[in-house]
Amino acid sequence: MQYVTSTEQLAELVRSQARVRVAGGGTKSATSRLANVSLSRLSGVLQYDPEEYTFTALAGTRLEEIDRLLRSKSQYLPFDPPLIEAGATLGGTVAAGLSGSGRLRYGGVRDFLLGARLVTGLGETVTTGSKVVKNAAGLDFPKLMVGSLGKFGVMTELTFKVFPAPQSCATIVLDTEHLAQAVEIMKSLAISQLDLACLDMDSSRRIWARVAGIREAVELRAQRVLQLAGGRGTILTDQQDADTWQACREFRWVPDEHSLIKVVITPDRIAPLIAALENLPYRISVGGHLAWLAWPRLRSSQELDQILHKLGCPAVALMGEWPSPWIGDHQENVFEQRLVMALDPNNKFSLSQPAGA
Repeated sequence: MQYVTSTEQLAELVRSQARVRVAGGGTKSATSRLANVSLSRLSGVLQYDPEEYTFTALAGTRLEEIDRLLRSKSQYLPFDPPLIEAGATLGGTVAAGLSGSGRLRYGGVRDFLLGARLVTGLGETVTTGSKVVKNAAGLDFPKLMVGSLGKFGVMTELTFKVFPAPQSCATIVLDTEHLAQAVEIMKSLAISQLDLACLDMDSSRRIWARVAGIREAVELRAQRVLQLAGGRGTILTDQQDADTWQACREFRWVPDEHSLIKVVITPDRIAPLIAALENLPYRISVGGHLAWLAWPRLRSSQELDQILHKLGCPAVALMGEWPSPWIGDHQENVFEQRLVMALDPNNKFSLSQPAGA
């Protein structure tokens, strides 16, 4: 493993190497298992302007450092980045396109990324986007890096916008009798005017709805969620609320010897997906549009790939050993192929993904 400490050093390394695969904090083993370059020492916050609600940091900066800095000014990243305690980095989060349950209300990581500096497969340094919220019109290139797993280039510097942290939060826990009821309640809550911050469902068909804002308003909205769901449930506040979503962000529900898979779904595919999983642990998030799966490492990766293909669901393996991180139903993308040809014509960053994955 080679460690880099600057953009210039990385650019020189890319020019001299036939293959470059990058790791940050190493929290997503399925996407970094072939890594020969580490950005963990390319770390630090370069600029933070609390009054403008923006910061710029190097790609290897740990999310824990970012979180601590923002909290000191009562600010946060609303897309709720996962694996903070595990040691995830800013660049790895963008490359994997990871957002937590909090993306429901304000959007995902791509909605908060303003600018990026990256090294292409030709060893050239490119700066794109902006360091301010107001930006010029044109192609929003930094957003193409979200979920790319580095296929277009290696990010070394990132600029984000942030939000003021909510004064108070509360979580409403709703027990349901069967899956169809749980899905219907989730769909009703998702289209309601309650401005939910999070809306998840776990393997026991329990719904977790979170509200955030001014304390008085949060209490009233929590009661309205209960009423809309039929009045059966409990409300968690303060530390209980915080601990609930911290455990969710760290994927503590994933058993040992299981891989973690991120699957893009729609509410009408929840029931078929769960039926195909045969009682494996899962968590449905973002109001029914994202599924996290715990897949036993002893079971064939091809089996899950076939299940997801049949359902028409694209997915990314985040933890475990997989022939390719991209699994499931990925469609061919001509625009993406052209970007790769322009930015990495020698396929130095290739992870042997399927075409258009």
